[in-house]
Amino acid sequence: MFVDIAGDTLEGGGQIVRTSVALAALLGKSIHVKNVRAKRTPPGLKAQHLTGVKTVAAICGAEHIGLEIGSTEFTFEPKGRLAGQFRFDVGTAGSIPLVLQALMPAAAFVPDKLEIDVTGGTDVRWSPTIDYMRFVKLPMLDKMGCEYQLKVLRRGHYPKGGGRVIMAITPPRQLRGIKLTSQDGIRRVRGISHCVKLPRHVAERQAKTAKDILERAGYPDVKIDVEWCAPEKDHHLGPGSGILLYADTNSDTIIGCDALGEKGKPAERIGSEAAENLVSEAKTRMPVDKHMADMLIPYMAVAKGSSRIMTSQITLHTLTNIQITELLTEVNFRVEGELGKPGSIEVEGIGLTL
Repeated sequence: MFVDIAGDTLEGGGQIVRTSVALAALLGKSIHVKNVRAKRTPPGLKAQHLTGVKTVAAICGAEHIGLEIGSTEFTFEPKGRLAGQFRFDVGTAGSIPLVLQALMPAAAFVPDKLEIDVTGGTDVRWSPTIDYMRFVKLPMLDKMGCEYQLKVLRRGHYPKGGGRVIMAITPPRQLRGIKLTSQDGIRRVRGISHCVKLPRHVAERQAKTAKDILERAGYPDVKIDVEWCAPEKDHHLGPGSGILLYADTNSDTIIGCDALGEKGKPAERIGSEAAENLVSEAKTRMPVDKHMADMLIPYMAVAKGSSRIMTSQITLHTLTNIQITELLTEVNFRVEGELGKPGSIEVEGIGLTL
């Protein structure tokens, strides 16, 4: 029996595909997804969505129909949970972080260690950056008992991609519920500013601008590392730059903001964009940033016991993830707060075990 998933629910984007497939594999439920990315132009599966689904299919032996570029409908039937080593290529600059987002919830409950080697884009628009995954998402998930190790072998930017990432997963028997309900101020700010196939001063200017803004905002402990490759050692396929800033709070949570370079976009603007967004996040006095709240939803649903988080903003992405997660896990989330404003999210998890 298939669970029908409407791909045009609320936000109506690729997130519905990722969450549906991840939870289907995790729970052993067959799904039929229709109207895939109906609110995007063009609609249907893109390379990164296709690779994400096929990655999850590989670790659960799933049978599927309709998985091709541009498809607006597909079925997915998981058959079990596998382990081992797998390698995938998203193609050009398709987002590696979005592929990993589809994989990670199911991978947390495979029967043995799992290693995924993915090629594609590490730092691309409309996606978390690989540094956000490394320095914000993974440490936050660690609080629930998730054990992920992420190694970046090469960065990949739009349009050429060519980045390569390896993720290793050691499965826990069960995830713990979390309570993230206060911020209590910022303890320190850290960051990483990078550029490839570009002069070093690009990464340095991004970092300097961001550091100046953060220090003017009153954060005394600010350190931003600069990552750059000398021309003779730079094996990246194309130019690109970006910066991630993340703040450790006095309540032992992490909030993060990033920004990416674009042709014609000054390095100073990239640094200021990330810094100003982080300052805005911190001013809400909430322990979970708006992007992280969205990402925590599937894990909260399958963890043991109750979870409650306070976030800087209730987004349409988060509400969409909640609706799809409720459909597949049969839990009931309680959301307090208006769309676009700070709020709280609470759920009693199902306590899934390996």
